[in-house]
Amino acid sequence: MTETPRAPRALVPWAHVADLMGGWPDDLPVAVYDGTGEPPTDLSAVRFYVLPYARPGAAALLARMPALEAVQSLSAGVENLLPHLPAGVVLCNGRGLHDASVAEHALSLILAMRRDIPHWVRRQDDHRWAPHFTRSLAGSRALLIGYGSIGVAIEARLLPFEVEVVRVARRARPGVHGIGELPGLLPAADLVILTLPQTSTTTGLLGAERLAALPDGALVVNVGRGGTIDTGALLEQTASGRLYAALDVVDPEPLPADHPLWAVPNVLITPHVAGGSATFYPRAERLIAEQLRRFAEGRPLLNLVDRNGT
Repeated sequence: MTETPRAPRALVPWAHVADLMGGWPDDLPVAVYDGTGEPPTDLSAVRFYVLPYARPGAAALLARMPALEAVQSLSAGVENLLPHLPAGVVLCNGRGLHDASVAEHALSLILAMRRDIPHWVRRQDDHRWAPHFTRSLAGSRALLIGYGSIGVAIEARLLPFEVEVVRVARRARPGVHGIGELPGLLPAADLVILTLPQTSTTTGLLGAERLAALPDGALVVNVGRGGTIDTGALLEQTASGRLYAALDVVDPEPLPADHPLWAVPNVLITPHVAGGSATFYPRAERLIAEQLRRFAEGRPLLNLVDRNGT
């Protein structure tokens, strides 16, 4: 007689997480859904849901999970998820999963723009040998706006390049400036690097007035959320040639094909890929395995999000 499969109580994106656990927990039936194709038909018993990474539609399944107790996001920022989350459901984010990946990408963007790599790529496409000398990172002053775990990882990669890092966070603390101090910090910054989530206090943080306060030739780098910069103001400052920008996130996103920002020569755009390099996946798998163990055993989960303070 064939045993009827139990309805899943946990939904995760990758089957091989079970290998890290020596098999799924006995009392926590697990189903796998990676955000593509059709999800399991019956989600009524799901208590623990790990959202597939970079699959925006996956949040829609929350409405089909009346027994839900905890949600694990694999993103560091969860502001877009909060409106879909039922009251009383615990939310955990992907803090720490993207630190190395985003920091590498930020450094790549900075080096590419300071050493004119996009220019040289275009010259290679044209088969043209036309040398000129470029800027350097050594001796630069960088405002690092957002000093969480990703900001710390970026700082660690900048310091060997002889960069002076000025730390800025939403609230001041020893060794870290508060956002309210930006007017006095921006005029002396060669680089501005944003790693912030988008909240009511960070939306439009770098607007026309603050961008205008930067010195000529400054580079603005955003690997946080696109809405923390006023796109229209940034377009004006970069199209004039006064500022440079390297953006992994934009507003709106995705950037429309006819948006004028695409055509600005001193702007480098990547399509929100900083966090998804090969370093991310093993870390994400280990976190999912640990969270499943904790949930099955009734222990506190990691990376809890304060929904009132986000």
